Amino acid sequence: MPFTPEKDLNEVLEVLSNLHPKKIDLSLGRLQRLLSALGNPEKNLPPVIHVAGTNGKGSVIAYLRAVLEAAGLRAHVYTSPHLVSFRERIRLAGKLISVKSLIEVLHRVEAANNKDPITFFEITTATAFLAFSETSADVLLLEVGLGGQFDATNVIDTPLISVVTPVGLDHAEFLGTNLPGVAKEKAGIAKKGVPLITGPQGPEVLAVLNQTSKNVGASLFHEGRDWTVGEDNIFHGFDRDISLPTLPLMGRHQIDNAGIALAALFCQSKFKISDKDCIRGLQKTTWPARFQALDPEGFKTSLPKGTKIWLDGGHNPLAGQALARQLSKFPTTATLIVGMMAAKDIRGFLEPMVPHLDGLVAVPVPGEENGADPETILEVAKALGLQGKAAFSVEEALNLIAKARVPNILITGSLYLAGSVLRDIQVLPA
Repeated sequence: MPFTPEKDLNEVLEVLSNLHPKKIDLSLGRLQRLLSALGNPEKNLPPVIHVAGTNGKGSVIAYLRAVLEAAGLRAHVYTSPHLVSFRERIRLAGKLISVKSLIEVLHRVEAANNKDPITFFEITTATAFLAFSETSADVLLLEVGLGGQFDATNVIDTPLISVVTPVGLDHAEFLGTNLPGVAKEKAGIAKKGVPLITGPQGPEVLAVLNQTSKNVGASLFHEGRDWTVGEDNIFHGFDRDISLPTLPLMGRHQIDNAGIALAALFCQSKFKISDKDCIRGLQKTTWPARFQALDPEGFKTSLPKGTKIWLDGGHNPLAGQALARQLSKFPTTATLIVGMMAAKDIRGFLEPMVPHLDGLVAVPVPGEENGADPETILEVAKALGLQGKAAFSVEEALNLIAKARVPNILITGSLYLAGSVLRDIQVLPA
């Protein structure tokens, strides 16, 4: 098996997870204390592009990385969660951190923490900052873990650029169900004198971003006023007109995400990015589990010839809307294999897709004790007029679907489910 060399790493991460409470408690104090004990590595980082939002954060960072690297720049990247290997969260100057290096830095950070209270995400964020500070790079692409204002990544005082991708309702148990309140939390990454870039937003969210940018002294640049990407797929803004190439990441929302990335790069003057760099980078962008086509041969089941399988980690209403737009382009309906976490808005996620589906199979999310019961998902689906079945696994679901000979299958509902699928078919994101 290709991932067994990471056994030692997984054991270290499990120890850290058990030492510290799993409960998320949004705060900066614990991490600031730990970073101080480490010599404040967060003050020795390359210029930071800080990205918050509900949907599209990872995709925007993937586009940014691809374009910056096409321009010959070296990028650190910090994202979460991972799909297959924890190493995916920390990319040093273009390459995933090695198992050996990650274990060594984790041990150093754990020793510096000295068993004081801290969450798993905080201690791993400190690990990333320490690793980044000790490896040379031109830029750091930093993804918010949860929220913004009190997220561990927001210890960065003055990033080069702040970005807020489309904001919707998610993680209600931490951020609440009031959209302006959620937007205020996301906008908490705005800093004085730092450009704040935001993509397509509803009026409530945009009003919050406008007010926050004025309050802190940030210059707000938003889609629809400062730049656009029309139906002709041409980016207009910042004195640039770029015809976007066919993107490897599918869907209209990915065109919007590419526009956000370009706007972030064009609003600053530190890095000179040519049109050619943009096009070459966008063409090479990769980001797994975003309407990713999978090879049916990788599964232990006999699907009819010509069956297409897609994988997407979407799990909230905004993602459901984006997936519905993509499914609407298919010549026939699709069958869903869906597993979700119990705290998610199952109805809000499924409802937009219903007109484009012929049924679904609900599955548990492997290894997640807080996953939704498949029967609960089925009840929601039936209330929406969608027939379905339950299965114990994705493999069993595929066997059930194979008998119906459907042409399109979409596996979705959770990044954790997506990660388990990629692990099962032995695909490690590059």
